[in-house]
Amino acid sequence: MLTVSSVNVNGIRAAAPKGLTAWLAATDADVVCLQETRARHEDLPDELLGVLERAGWLLTLAPSDAAQGRAGVGVLTRVAPEAVRVGIDAAEGAAAGRYVEVDLPGLTVASLYLPNGTVGTPRQDEKDRFLAAFAPYLAERREKAAAEDREVVVCGDWNIAHTEADIRNWRGNVRNSGFLPHERAWLGELYGSGWVDVVRSLHPGVDGPYSWWSYRGRAFDNDTGWRIDLHVATAGLAARASSAVVERAPSHAERWSDHAPVTVRYAP
Repeated sequence: MLTVSSVNVNGIRAAAPKGLTAWLAATDADVVCLQETRARHEDLPDELLGVLERAGWLLTLAPSDAAQGRAGVGVLTRVAPEAVRVGIDAAEGAAAGRYVEVDLPGLTVASLYLPNGTVGTPRQDEKDRFLAAFAPYLAERREKAAAEDREVVVCGDWNIAHTEADIRNWRGNVRNSGFLPHERAWLGELYGSGWVDVVRSLHPGVDGPYSWWSYRGRAFDNDTGWRIDLHVATAGLAARASSAVVERAPSHAERWSDHAPVTVRYAP
């Protein structure tokens, strides 16, 4: 089995002592995609680096050059990548700490932190520009992978809830970024082009499973969440997915991020 996990750590230095380090030491995943790391390699705590070394993890980190302390993505692998590519060859993703992909034998794994917009602000403009650049990049990436007989999975915080089943309080968010009609349509067009939402394919017709809950109020306790942490894969790899789980913390106090790891197992 190939096991791939993805999690927005909400600041790797803050998450490490709260439970991320212990989770990385214990997981049996072959690949872990990280988002919102907010750190360069030299900023990582020694305890975390020690755990990565002892567990045999190799870290590919892509911080934001545009805004230090913001964004940042990474991929942890058990074997050295054959190749690494950072950004999406566009102004919105070149060195913004939003996207990194690594080639493993027969498989490309990418970690994505799609911008989180706010309606009526430059942040939403940034998000929309990224969407406009990312769609053709993914189309090209899928065509190239098919020509190379290679599968691809793009894991990460996509910051879009596709349907009403992907957000508990959808009625209260119809005018908010992350659930805007044009964002949802963009994701639907992506799925229509041949990419597959792996978690939804294994959990059809149900609400959730949610992967992000606000720290405000009792969102976590009431499971008032969003399903925005996705594994989006080429059809061949998606067909091999056998299980998908959200590794939800036992309690609010035991959370080390406002997101939870989303873990998918793929058959050989």
